[in-house]
Amino acid sequence: MTCENMKRKFRVGIIGATGMVGQRFVCLLENHPWFQVTCLCASSRSANQRYEDAVSSRWAMEQPMPAYAKDMTALDAADVDRISPLVDFVFCAVSMDKENTRKLEETYAQKEIPVVSNNSACRGVSDVPMIIPEINADHTRVIAAQRKRLGSKHGFIAVKPNCSIQSYVPALTPLMHYGIEKIHVCTYQAISGAGKTFETWPEMVGNVIPFIGGEEEKSEKEPLKVWGHVSEDGSEIIPAASPVISAQCLRVPVQDGHMAAVSVRFANKPSKEDILNAWQKNGTIAQELGLPSAPTPFLRYMEEDNRPQSLLDRDFEHGMGVSIGRLREDPLFDYKFVCLSHNTLRGAAGGGVLSAELLCAQGYITHREEM
Repeated sequence: MTCENMKRKFRVGIIGATGMVGQRFVCLLENHPWFQVTCLCASSRSANQRYEDAVSSRWAMEQPMPAYAKDMTALDAADVDRISPLVDFVFCAVSMDKENTRKLEETYAQKEIPVVSNNSACRGVSDVPMIIPEINADHTRVIAAQRKRLGSKHGFIAVKPNCSIQSYVPALTPLMHYGIEKIHVCTYQAISGAGKTFETWPEMVGNVIPFIGGEEEKSEKEPLKVWGHVSEDGSEIIPAASPVISAQCLRVPVQDGHMAAVSVRFANKPSKEDILNAWQKNGTIAQELGLPSAPTPFLRYMEEDNRPQSLLDRDFEHGMGVSIGRLREDPLFDYKFVCLSHNTLRGAAGGGVLSAELLCAQGYITHREEM
């Protein structure tokens, strides 16, 4: 299925619609060619209010709140039975602890509502695909096993990875056949990754914090699941055994855009020209399927010594592309380079929208009356 033959729109709910990522979903889905928002959901505190009133002064996007959303009544995200007949699937971006997030997402899935999640609660579950559509679209095959476990026929959970790894994992993936052995990465992460702006977090002005809870563990483990494979019986995703990844994650005074400084060692060291060619020729299944949010190109290399820059380059391909620069030899490893992606677009809501487009194109998400 491609965008040319998508005949009618899917009805979409946004769970956690008042938070920063939820707001980004609200903006991205305005006039989306495949999806129509029919339900905005939040905590019980915001339920039964106009969306504009529920968000109030917490609107954090640069663009104005889309008109379609202002007068929608926010529903209680926990009222799954009320939400169920209104949607074909939901995006989930709640701000809850992992145990309750997983319970909520599994409840939706068991009520036959597919969930495309921005949360981390189910990323470690072996039968939940963690998708970067350009890299591991085949991992969705595990959904059949997940449905069996949950007792559902149509509902399931799919997640997107941590926002920071989506800046550099796409650049490393085309080089995997050279036998990547070791990776050291230091990420410089924007404050919107914490759901903040400079107005709400003035302490970050002129500041750097050398710790982000849980980020280093995610950066060292999640790429291995992305680079893994579905088991022969289709029951689980088996993470890759290598490479070894060492990560440090810093919060920096930037509103949007996660940057990563990467050093990499290969079993079979490629030439610089080999690496540049691999990045340049990186066609993707998302492009082949004509997914509306797919960036073209996905990767770009910038020759300038001072690029990419957060302010200038985070919006490449509407924030869905990855910019790479400063490729050079490394005296301890083989090569080092710098990557940049937009953390609330490619790394969060935009990546979720693209994953949902993939799942629709593959037939995992269908219109409810077709079930």
